[in-house]
Amino acid sequence: MSELREAAMSSKAWPFEEARRVLKRHEKAPPEKGYVLFETGYGPSGLPHIGTFGEVLRTTMIRRAFEAISDIPTRLICFSDDMDGMRKVPGNVPNQEMLKQYLQMPLTSVPDPFGEYPSFGDHNNAMLQRFLDTFGFEYEFYSATAFYKSGQFDAVLLRAAERYDALMAVMLKSLREERRQTYSIFLPIHPETGRVLYVPMKHVDAAAGTVTFDDDEGREWTLPVTGGQVKLQWKPDFGARWAAHDVDFEMYGKDHSTNTPIYDRICEILGGRAPEHFTYELFLDENGQKISKSSGNGISIDEWLTYAATESLAHFMYQKPKTAKRLYFDVIPKAVDEYHQQLRAYADQDAAARLNNPVHHIHGQDVPASDMVVSFAMLLNLASVAGAEDKEALWGFVRRYAPDASPQTNPQLDQAAGFAVRYYNDFVKPSKVYRLPDERERAALADLAERLRAWDGPLDAEALQSVVFAVGKEHGFEPLRDWFKAIYEVLLGASQGPRFGGFIALYGVPETVALIERGLAGDLAAG
Repeated sequence: MSELREAAMSSKAWPFEEARRVLKRHEKAPPEKGYVLFETGYGPSGLPHIGTFGEVLRTTMIRRAFEAISDIPTRLICFSDDMDGMRKVPGNVPNQEMLKQYLQMPLTSVPDPFGEYPSFGDHNNAMLQRFLDTFGFEYEFYSATAFYKSGQFDAVLLRAAERYDALMAVMLKSLREERRQTYSIFLPIHPETGRVLYVPMKHVDAAAGTVTFDDDEGREWTLPVTGGQVKLQWKPDFGARWAAHDVDFEMYGKDHSTNTPIYDRICEILGGRAPEHFTYELFLDENGQKISKSSGNGISIDEWLTYAATESLAHFMYQKPKTAKRLYFDVIPKAVDEYHQQLRAYADQDAAARLNNPVHHIHGQDVPASDMVVSFAMLLNLASVAGAEDKEALWGFVRRYAPDASPQTNPQLDQAAGFAVRYYNDFVKPSKVYRLPDERERAALADLAERLRAWDGPLDAEALQSVVFAVGKEHGFEPLRDWFKAIYEVLLGASQGPRFGGFIALYGVPETVALIERGLAGDLAAG
């Protein structure tokens, strides 16, 4: 056993813990199908959101962890439930009125409100695949519409007709009395209107593989359960998919967790073995509400990528998947800087520590070095005091601070500088509020300016930080945090900021003196 595999077998990183559970599933014999199958599900009721991406990313991390501890081949299927009826018109798409006439139609039968694809389902599937492809995920995309209509699901659907009573018994136990009266695991697609019908079955003929029902107008129909003319309700569909594909692992959000026993039992009745599962906590928007595809709240994939590189998003997704996380624009700077901290740490870590480092699960064996000689948070503060409109303005300061750095040798930093200017102008600038210093703060800032005028040492962040510290102590700031808060509020228009010694080293000593003078004169507060 290699050193890496040995370390992986005892690693406490959650992808390895999950991978070992999947491996244990096959400890007696390898899977008959010849590979281990990971699956993720996607409901394309609205534009893909970050939670969807996170599910594929985290599943991929577990898949890679499994490949580190086993030689059994793997596959990952991303399954889109695009045959679901459109229950409501999403709030974040155009042509709302047009879409209203297609309610309850399968998403792949609803016209694309953007006018780019054959259907709304196809549009949303394309958006998801485009993003997954930019990340280089290895996956196979499955459309429920294609799966049902091609006959790939027929064997399981015929088995569902044959075992209808047993499946209904599982489902009815989970429903309220009023819903039980009309519930069926089968949802016929109306032959004339094309709508998904939620009606009770009058008869299920297992031998013929058909269902008989009355439509909304009381007309009786008999349809085969095969060939995409009937679909399963979403809970039975979940378990049936597992049985049809022989899925080994699927993760889903906490909102599904109470349904796990139902999914498992459906899968078993249909002749399958329930997979290993993993329940993750939900993402919340800035108000603490669950992020939803149809309402478009929170932050979208494209919005994150407007302000930061993809790897920072992957790092955010890796952290504590079983803890609910607020996912909004203000988490981006910290995610960027923490990702680069982990990149820097990786180089000096042993095998065991590397397997616990998030960047191993983002990059595998090919972990890049960080060229961020200045943090993202510092770039934001630099953009703030410089009033930067483009990244070139920031490079002027960076080159003086780190003469060997350049856009060519530091592409990550160059990209981050562009992101920082954009983030500053969109989020920091509109919310900046400067204030005037009180008497004690004024005396301390004047003292700091005087000491900096006399500074003849190098642009050393730690030495300059010591000067700032000393001024705060001598002027009686207790705790010292109040001194730094005053600096940020008077000079940067924010209540928190970078290590100020590092800021001085980057911005420049004379420039910082001039900034303090403007703060003392009231120019900053006057706007």
